[in-house]
Amino acid sequence: MKLDRKEILKALETISVAGEGKNMVESGAVQNVITFGDEVVVDLTLATPALHIKKRAEVDIMKVIHEKVYEKAKVKVNIKVEAPEKPEVPNQIKGKAIPGISNIIAVSSGKGGVGKSTVTANLAVTLANMGFKVGVLDADIYGPSMPIMFDVEQAKPTSVEIDGKSKMQPVQSYGVEILSIGFFTKPDQAVIWRGPMAAKALNQMIFDANWGEIDFMLIDLPPGTGDIHLSIMQSLPITGAVVVSTPQAVALADAKKGVAMFANESINVPVLGIIENMSYFTPEELPNNKYYIFGKEGARNLAEDLNVPFLGEIPLVQSIREAGDYGRPAALQTASPIQTAFEDLARNVVAETVSRNETLPPSEAIKITTMAGCSAVKGK
Repeated sequence: MKLDRKEILKALETISVAGEGKNMVESGAVQNVITFGDEVVVDLTLATPALHIKKRAEVDIMKVIHEKVYEKAKVKVNIKVEAPEKPEVPNQIKGKAIPGISNIIAVSSGKGGVGKSTVTANLAVTLANMGFKVGVLDADIYGPSMPIMFDVEQAKPTSVEIDGKSKMQPVQSYGVEILSIGFFTKPDQAVIWRGPMAAKALNQMIFDANWGEIDFMLIDLPPGTGDIHLSIMQSLPITGAVVVSTPQAVALADAKKGVAMFANESINVPVLGIIENMSYFTPEELPNNKYYIFGKEGARNLAEDLNVPFLGEIPLVQSIREAGDYGRPAALQTASPIQTAFEDLARNVVAETVSRNETLPPSEAIKITTMAGCSAVKGK
């Protein structure tokens, strides 16, 4: 008897492929059917190497051909295992967002003394004034400054019950929700903690707090590229990072290392851009004069060299320092050049965040794999 190929294919359409919800022909599992008189060879490709799946497919093919085509047919099934190709997404970052928190922005600096915390505080109040819901996590464990900058040194987070669980209620100031290790220590008390202790404290402030709905969570990181940075990125799906620097070469060299840390393929946190603080000095009596004490456009040039956005420049103005010391961020000075500078900065940060979210999936926390570095978790 000569077997009919079309009849065999029709019979094979009655066999479903495990896990796909389609029949063998429709799914493309049947690659070819060859007939020679009463002999038939079926070439089959499966996506799983499981032995019982392969054996079941072979038995099903032989059974359906014998029952529906010809009971004495000589059937041979060749099975090849080929995993489906995964679409490649450039710079793909996977992960799940934390409920209620839309964007987590890490504010970093390669070295201390460049005004990172001042920029964080002023950026936070500017975003809040623009209508966003903003939170600040003061992750600078060894030098928490947010309580001073927001004039809440004497405040203490209260305890609230949420869904039967006790949570910390962040302190609010100028429309910004704030948590800092400074709320839990005395002003003259030194925090002498090892990395794991600091990481535990940060995790409590992140996950055991009633942050509510937050559009932008700004994390004020310690200077440098150390243990706290890894702990934060291990705990949180960071949306992106901004790096603060001053224009002089010694600061730029460390800022470059900061950008490299986030861009490292093991960490893979998008760098939203570089902020230049203390760009130029403007004396109060000569508001139109600019003196480039630390150099000119150093951070802007670094951003171009590293192919990352330049987010803006903040002048070196005495009132910025005074405002920080008195606990009222200078960006609240209406109709001033300082307010304008921080508004420009905030708009650029928002624009880069929107652009990042349109082109990349949500981030995920990284996983420490060795003493030397980190490895991204592929799927969570």
